[in-house]
Amino acid sequence: MLSNKNAVAILIFLSLFSANSHAKLFRNAYVQFELPSQWDCQMEGTEWVCSSQNKSDSKESIIILTAKEVGPQDSFAAYESYLRAPKQVPAASGKPAMSVVKSIRQRKINDHPWVDSLHMGSEIPGYYTRYLATIKDKLAILVTLSAHQKYYTKYSNDYFKAVESLRVVAAKELFAPRELAPVKPSGESIGGNVNPMAPGADGADGAPPSESESSGNGTTFLGLGILLLAIAGYFFLKKKKS
Repeated sequence: MLSNKNAVAILIFLSLFSANSHAKLFRNAYVQFELPSQWDCQMEGTEWVCSSQNKSDSKESIIILTAKEVGPQDSFAAYESYLRAPKQVPAASGKPAMSVVKSIRQRKINDHPWVDSLHMGSEIPGYYTRYLATIKDKLAILVTLSAHQKYYTKYSNDYFKAVESLRVVAAKELFAPRELAPVKPSGESIGGNVNPMAPGADGADGAPPSESESSGNGTTFLGLGILLLAIAGYFFLKKKKS
């Protein structure tokens, strides 16, 4: 018969095993992170687009990964300056709307520095977008995690795990031709022009995590002209049409 201590130990082990069974490790040529088991990542041009395999859920949230060669405009200071300012985006009415900067910080994730910022309405009206940007050797990397405000709490735990498990795995050989991650040259921007309209953009409640819950410490992200531009809205629209 099991002792109480042994029973507790087995329950803890089973709970940890169960938690891990609901996630999988995604890895491309420059980053790896924990992805919900029902999600999948596809290459779309030069970006990796990750979303739920359930079509109805895929319009609620999305993760996009992209990278480029470092150019003279790329620096943590430039990323911070860019993300500290609200972004102007077109609204459904045709009038420009300003995003709301919820948090901005520079922090270390698994011993690597990142700029970490949360905006509301910076890519698509009604969506929160978390920006994570970094530089490793000659590579600039951008990760964006977007979710509709109505469903943000639904994905907050998955996003927290994805961010906390994020690791830069880029090697110097990355600039040789590789199928895993086409890297844009330094003169190009990361991402593309954001389409402001997306399914379900007029949402309801659903507050994002506070700064203490949102993994981070202190600056912000991609900026200045040639820098990293998030493309969440474009892919939401593209998925709706497909």
